[in-house]
Amino acid sequence: MTSSQSHWQESVNSVALGIRRRVLRHTLDNNGGYLSQACSSAEALATLYGKLMHLGPSVGPATPAPFPGVPGPDNPNYFTGAAYNGPHGPEFDRFFFSPVHYALVLYAALIETGRLGEKGLDHFNKDGSTVELIGAEHSPGHEVTAGSLAQCLSQAAGIAWARRSRGESGHNWVFMSDGEFQEGQTWEAFAAMHFHHIDNLTVVVDANGQQCDGPMDGVGGVEPLGDRLRAFGAVAVEVDGHNLDALVRAAATEHVARPLVIIARTDPCHGLEALRARGPKLHYVRFKDEAERAEYRRILEGM
Repeated sequence: MTSSQSHWQESVNSVALGIRRRVLRHTLDNNGGYLSQACSSAEALATLYGKLMHLGPSVGPATPAPFPGVPGPDNPNYFTGAAYNGPHGPEFDRFFFSPVHYALVLYAALIETGRLGEKGLDHFNKDGSTVELIGAEHSPGHEVTAGSLAQCLSQAAGIAWARRSRGESGHNWVFMSDGEFQEGQTWEAFAAMHFHHIDNLTVVVDANGQQCDGPMDGVGGVEPLGDRLRAFGAVAVEVDGHNLDALVRAAATEHVARPLVIIARTDPCHGLEALRARGPKLHYVRFKDEAERAEYRRILEGM
C-alpha cells in the first residue's frame, strides 16, 4: 500500500466514523433518527465524496437558506441543494440522492467533508427550513425530488443522457437503497438506460436488507438482485459495502454502453452493535426510555 492510498483510506474512514457519530448524537438529542441507515451507508457515502466523485468545491451557504417557495417561472429565488455538491460544469460529476429518508445521513456526510457548515443541522426539520427530515430538491446535497420512493433514477438517467448528448465528460452518480428495487419505476429506468446505451452513470446501492416494514426478504424480495439487474442490461458488481478498497475497485469496472450498479452489501448495525437488539425492525430509532438513551450516550462517548 502506498502512502497516498493510506492517506485517502484514513480520511474516508474518518468521515464514515464522523457520519455515524453525528447521526447518533442527533438521534439522541432529538429522540429520533434514521440511525441504521447511517450505520449501513457511511462507508459508501464517505467513499463517494472522499475518493470517487469528481466534484467542485461546495458553493452552498454554510448555513442553509430557508425554503424559497415552490419552483416556477414566477419564483426567481428558487434553488436546489445541488450547490453543496459544487458548481455544474461539463467536466464535473453530478450526484443524485435517491433514498430521501436518509437525508440526515447525507447532511452529516456534507458536514464531515466540509461542504456544509457545523451549524447546518440547527434548523433540521423545522418549519420553513430546507434541512428537511425527508429531503427534497431544495435540501442540502439534493438536486431532484426523489419521493415518492424510487423516482430519482429516472431523472438522473435523463440528465445523464442529456449530458452525453452535449459531449460533457462529467460522470453521474446515483445513491439508492435496496428497498427502491421493490418499485416498478426503478426497473423501467434500467430498461430505458439499456435501450439508450447510458454508460455515463453509476448507481451505488445500500443493500442493507431493510425497509420500513422490516427485513426485505419478509416484505417483498428483490433477490437475486445482481442477476435481475444484468437481465435488465446493467453491469452489476456485488461487494462488501464497508470495504473501501472493494467499493473503489467496483467503481472501476468497465461498463461500455451500459450503466454500472455497485451493490454494496451492508449491515444496518455496523459500528453500533447495540442497535441489533432492536431488530428485526430498524427503520427509525426512537429511544424507549431513559435507560436506553443513557446506554447510547455511553456508546457515543466511546466512539
